[in-house]
Amino acid sequence: MSAIDSLPPLREVIATHQLSARKSLGQNFLLDLNLTAKIARQAGDLTGCDVLEIGPGPGGLTRGLLAEGARRVLAVEKDSRCLPALQEIAEAYPGRF
Repeated sequence: MSAIDSLPPLREVIATHQLSARKSLGQNFLLDLNLTAKIARQAGDLTGCDVLEIGPGPGGLTRGLLAEGARRVLAVEKDSRCLPALQEIAEAYPGRF
């Protein structure tokens, strides 16, 4: 799997932050960044677009959206365990997440 940004692979992020998907929260983490980038591309040209993402989890789709050129991504996450992983994305994409 090739990298879509300078951040570590999602498996590493999940292991570092000791995350696991919780069925009670309806979580299902997509680990393949190539797949999440492909999903983001299906939205069309994101250049200049602001995106609202509900439940980003560890940020796989978030990274795809940002890598595909979304101007900004606003994410709402209920699970506070994911916040440190999302903070790493915010630092890698200053002013965009």
